[in-house]
Amino acid sequence: MVQPRFLSRLTLTAAAAGLLTSCAATRLSLPGLPQPEQPRISDAVPVPTLQPSSSVIVDAVEKAGPAVVRIDTVKRTVNPLGGIFGRGPAIQQQQGQGSGFITRSDGVLLTNAHVVEGASEVSVTLPDGRSFIGKVLGTDRLTDVAVVKVVASKLPVATLGDSNKVRPGEWAIAIGNPLGLDNTVTAGIISAIQRTNAVGEGQRVPYIQTDAAVNPGNSGGPLINDRGQVIGINTAIRQAPGAGLSFAIPINTARLIASQILERGYASHPYIGVRLQALTPQLAKEINATTSECRLPEVNGVVVVEVMTNSPAARGGLKPCDLIEKVGDKAVKNASEVQLAVDRGQVGQPLTITVRRDGATQNLTVRPAELPREG
Repeated sequence: MVQPRFLSRLTLTAAAAGLLTSCAATRLSLPGLPQPEQPRISDAVPVPTLQPSSSVIVDAVEKAGPAVVRIDTVKRTVNPLGGIFGRGPAIQQQQGQGSGFITRSDGVLLTNAHVVEGASEVSVTLPDGRSFIGKVLGTDRLTDVAVVKVVASKLPVATLGDSNKVRPGEWAIAIGNPLGLDNTVTAGIISAIQRTNAVGEGQRVPYIQTDAAVNPGNSGGPLINDRGQVIGINTAIRQAPGAGLSFAIPINTARLIASQILERGYASHPYIGVRLQALTPQLAKEINATTSECRLPEVNGVVVVEVMTNSPAARGGLKPCDLIEKVGDKAVKNASEVQLAVDRGQVGQPLTITVRRDGATQNLTVRPAELPREG
């Protein structure tokens, strides 16, 4: 029986020690007794607590953010080495992800054509967690605009701005799902507008250039201004050591293409049927010295190299070696500006093209035809 008495005394002693410790702690915390000093971390003068202030970027994101969606796609392709050859599955699946934004509360949204083109399955997920199956109503490769529809109602919508009023130096805010990270916001400024050579010559889009960080997965998401209005669709990135530039399709261009897709299922683009070449004084001098077929002024401009047979340009009287000075009432300096000016025309409607030929200026009338669609 010795062991139990020992354990009993030990338990009593421990309980007494705990009681003493509790009493000591109680005494130390009693009011009026001196408290031990805490080590000082800072000797800065305290400042009053600041009230939360409004932020231009925060306010803009709160307006547009609920309408920005994640788009997940599945593309199925036939594996030519699969099946009987036993080298992988007969059908291969490729998953992709991008962004988009809702423009109509009944489920119409805009994104990039390259995000959804060729997709077998399209899934649209809102920031609030709701997910819908999407149907691609149409895509346009030339401008990289696509329209997707989901079956829903009373969805949040993004307000569309006026990209013609965008000016360099204004706020540029990108919202999207870069690198698989949902609901990401980056901000910068509008670096430039009317970038017709951003992703190659002959483009039909006068891109908005911005320094806001844009990464894979941002494609199709909105570029908004400081009022929360969509001014562009993020579409392209150009990387360089230590820096990067991003480009957006102006919303006015996207709005026109989307309305055509909603109306007829495809976008219509006028064309005149010429191949163009940028002209410099040095190139003009070399051409004049090596051939008698062309006598070109030694200036910077754009010259017709080839006219397609039976094309609108041929019927309108354009010829190789013509220096194009104006399309409609728009002066042009390069091939992209000619392309954009033609694209602003209408299929079948007269379009005046001013050229310089053999030292004389001539006004020619061309009626653009509809550019044949691929596939």
